[in-house]
Amino acid sequence: MHPLASDLNEWFRHNARDLPWRRPGVGAWAILVSEFMLQQTPVARVIPHLEAWLERWPTPADLAEASPAEAVTQWANLGYPRRALWLHRAAEEITTRHGGVVPRDVDDLLALTGIGDYTARAVAVFAYGDRHPVVDTNTRRVLARVIDARSQPGPPSRRDLDAMAALLPAERADAALFNAATMELGATVCTARAPRCDACPIAQKCAWRAAGYPDTGDRRPRQATYEGSDRQVRGLVLRALRQVAPSPVAAEDLAPDWPDRGQRDRAIDSLIADGLIELEDGAACLPRGRRSLSEVPATP
Repeated sequence: MHPLASDLNEWFRHNARDLPWRRPGVGAWAILVSEFMLQQTPVARVIPHLEAWLERWPTPADLAEASPAEAVTQWANLGYPRRALWLHRAAEEITTRHGGVVPRDVDDLLALTGIGDYTARAVAVFAYGDRHPVVDTNTRRVLARVIDARSQPGPPSRRDLDAMAALLPAERADAALFNAATMELGATVCTARAPRCDACPIAQKCAWRAAGYPDTGDRRPRQATYEGSDRQVRGLVLRALRQVAPSPVAAEDLAPDWPDRGQRDRAIDSLIADGLIELEDGAACLPRGRRSLSEVPATP
């Protein structure tokens, strides 16, 4: 086993946070839902939403029987609400294509709506114990510093998966642990803005530390300010519709106090384009979609 993997795995065994999706007996569906929710969302915000979601829809088939509107409503204030639609559609696909069982094969997972390289491998590794490199933002930052002596990672690329694969232990259990340990180190110690190098179990092996912590630049994309943004207007519109769902609301009554009417209308149009709301005869509502799984055609 590579010394980095050995040191990180030992550290993780004693320092891992107690998170719901890491507990013994947690199934693939719960892990898949958690991965959808954790995209660009802090852990503390996700935990109560995850518990409520799984209590309401403990299996993919349960969610597939619900309407898209119910999924968007349950998503509440998690942000990036298209993820709720993608998760709903993925539940339909799992039910019709895979008999209601979250698939294990990475290619099968990638074929589901809303699932990319990271999520597919995370489910295969953390739900089924298979051996794959799993690379998220935290992992990329650790690799950039420890291996490449860079202060921040560059744009995502296949090179990240290759770098992680080169360090992955041969044993499946050790490989899964190393994937989780690397993410945990990036999330809690090797953070973007204030790394705690004094608490790092691999500080002596870190190329960035050995080089004197050079500032090699930060090419990460910057998110626009939320206040006053189209995202804020979209959130206000969806919140208004969730509060009265499934009843429709006249379009002119959505975010009526927003000072820029053009921006408000643009936000509504974008929500319609994303499938998050429907508009008919001047009234808007959350997406109704199919009410019954029997109406969902099986996709080859």
